[in-house]
Order: sequence, then C-alpha cells, then structure tokens
Amino acid sequence: MLKILQYIQTGLKGRIRIILCGYLILIWQTGPFPAIADIYSYIDGAGVIHFTNVPTSSTVEYRIYLKEKPSKSAADSSNNRYDHLIRQASRTSDIPFYLLKAIIKAESDFNPRAISRAGAMGLMQIMPENVEDLKVKDPFDPRENIMAGSSFFKTLFKRFNGQLPLALAAYNAGPGIVDRYQSIPPFRETEDYVKKVMGYYYAFRQ
Repeated sequence: MLKILQYIQTGLKGRIRIILCGYLILIWQTGPFPAIADIYSYIDGAGVIHFTNVPTSSTVEYRIYLKEKPSKSAADSSNNRYDHLIRQASRTSDIPFYLLKAIIKAESDFNPRAISRAGAMGLMQIMPENVEDLKVKDPFDPRENIMAGSSFFKTLFKRFNGQLPLALAAYNAGPGIVDRYQSIPPFRETEDYVKKVMGYYYAFRQ
C-alpha cells in the first residue's frame, strides 16, 4: 500500500502505527479492541505528545483525549452497501479500506445524495471547485464519487508527507489552511472531524 506503509503498518501481528506531526498514536490490535475511542494522551520529558489506547505505564500521567463508545450506526449493516466500491477505490489509491470507509461515514453517513452547506456533494463530499480537476461527471454517482474522493485524499496524504491527521484536516478544512498552520488548524470543526474519522476507523476495524 501507498507509503502510508511508513505510517500505518498492518500485518499478522495486527499492529497499526500512526505517526502524526510530532504526535504518535500506537494501537495494538492483538485481540478485540477495548472501548474503541478511549484514547489517552501524555507528554514525555522531551515535550512530545503521545497517544495510546493502552495506558500501561504507572509512571506516566495519562489524560483522556477521546472517549466515545462505538455507536450502533458504526456497526450497522447499512454501512456496508458501498463496501465493494470502497474496496475498489482502496486498491486503486492504496489508501486502507477502513480509512476510506471512515472518511465516508464522517462526511456523508453513507448518503450518496448528501449536500453540505458549502456545496460539497455525495458520499465523500466533493467540493464544486474540485469536480472538474477530479474529472467527475456526476458527483452523486457512488462509484465516481468514491474513486474521485479517494484519489484526492491520496494527493493530500502525499502532500503532507504521510502525516495522516494533517491529510484528514486538509480534507476537511482545505490544504491551504493546513499549509498555513503546519498542524491541525485550531478550529473545533476540524479537530472534531479528525477525531471522528479516527474513531470510526477503529470501530470499523473491529
């Protein structure tokens, strides 16, 4: 897969490693997930913030970063109706299947006719100004939308050097804003969006 490999590694050991702009999320998946979004943070001696869902050290002061039980909707069978298209887009873009599915869940809740207040359209909420660049003829066509959205996300992932949270923030707020801050922009909507996508990502991997 895309050199998301350097940042998300999956294999028989079931380990995922995500590095984000000086932050680290380390998730061990050797068995069923604990409470999906019980993510803890701590600051090490060098001032680096770390995130984990397994607070094992007795010498570290952990704080709850994200606490949210997976909703019934995350596991709802109706969320699976576009899986065949998401798998196709995953193979084409080299973006993990469950990550694409999490983005779609956060963007449109699997509604192919969704339109945002800003005019974003379809399952992956393609913005009007991106329709032509992405060669989208019908943004409400599930296949076209998912293929275009996954391709666009791949360009963001590369643009931000594989830093997944920055790519997600750019998908939500726009790459120019993330370029300006060189981190997740301090906007509640964008911060919540990144958390939401990661929460769905963990839930779908159950």
